[in-house]
Amino acid sequence: MARMTNFDAHQLNQQCDCQTLDTSALQHELSVRLPATLLGDLHNSHPHLFSATPVFVDALDLARMQAAIAAIERVVAMPAYVQQVLAGAPELARFDPGNTSVFFGYDFHLTPQGPQLIEVNTNAGGAMLYALLANSQLPCDTRMQGMSTGPLAPAALEPAFVDMFIHEWRSVRGDAPLHCIAIVDDAPMQQYLYPEFVLFRELFSRHEIRTLIVDPRELVCRDGGLYGGTQRVDLVYNRLTDFALSSELSACLRAAYAEGIVVFTPHPRAHALYADKRNLCVWSDAAALRALGVDEATVQTLTMSIPRTLQVDAANAATLWSERRRWFFKPAAGYGGKAAYRGDKITKRVWEEVVAGGYIAQRTVPPSERCVHAAGVDTLLKVDLRNYVYRGAVQCVAARLYQGQTTNFRTPGGGFAPVYSPA
Repeated sequence: MARMTNFDAHQLNQQCDCQTLDTSALQHELSVRLPATLLGDLHNSHPHLFSATPVFVDALDLARMQAAIAAIERVVAMPAYVQQVLAGAPELARFDPGNTSVFFGYDFHLTPQGPQLIEVNTNAGGAMLYALLANSQLPCDTRMQGMSTGPLAPAALEPAFVDMFIHEWRSVRGDAPLHCIAIVDDAPMQQYLYPEFVLFRELFSRHEIRTLIVDPRELVCRDGGLYGGTQRVDLVYNRLTDFALSSELSACLRAAYAEGIVVFTPHPRAHALYADKRNLCVWSDAAALRALGVDEATVQTLTMSIPRTLQVDAANAATLWSERRRWFFKPAAGYGGKAAYRGDKITKRVWEEVVAGGYIAQRTVPPSERCVHAAGVDTLLKVDLRNYVYRGAVQCVAARLYQGQTTNFRTPGGGFAPVYSPA
């Protein structure tokens, strides 16, 4: 590890070649919690899920990310904002079920001007995987023993996750016992993060909560309840990307949610208020925020923390095309970098699809980089920082290291990485 008098995150990320992952400890935890067949498959199918290299972040940057998150919470709490957003949202989003929603993911890029919020997700995956990673670290230098890996100690993350789901349940059902959680996704066993679903099942079972991992096709509404086979479901942990529950596949879930016969988290209302990328257009626009009555301090925090974002339409299409190298284009309801395009790479044919509707343009913010020693060579990988948040409070901050356009978990030396900062 490079020797320095003071903590300098940028210099450490460029020069420190330490690898802090205790591979044996991580493998032991996975072997205890995952079935042997899945664990064996994991080695082959997910070789770049975890990075051995830590990422260093200044305490000021962590504080700035938390300030931006708190500022968004203040705006979302305003009736004028809620009314404006829900006016253009799917009808189901107007239903307020009474709970907050779990695992908000605020994704930032670090820049010399401070962290920049790229997007918000309301079904952010990876938190359980990161908890195992954070608990499998060995300090490579005596100074790292004085550094923090986040607001909560690694050992406190899993208890916090369980408490979060219990809080979601009690927000709606009070003191009634929570017997069964269904983790729902389309063809869950084929999802890249299926191992995380199994880890959650194991975690909930330790707290005497039965857990099903199911495709929505396996659920039925009958006798005033939602059932998976003969098991009545109390709470749905929703990992679907059908955020508005609008597809035919989600019909049973949509009915169960709208009728209040199951607690649903995260839910369509949360996605509409936070994760629809059109919201970034409001949050990054000082005039729009002031029109809503947002206080000046919050306006300044948001406009400094969020790159300017616009809805693509016929009126601005010509200008955006001429300036396309400065913009990144994303579908408003997109996720995981799907159908997202760098302006300097976009073709005229794709541009016609973008202009046709449903896209936002966001000022391009290149991510910071981490030097990683992998496969015998030093490589600069991009860094994305995800803040996992519940009810406005940051639970942990995970780095994702990658090459290419998105955090694809396909890069040697890349994957989830722990974040270290001065305590």
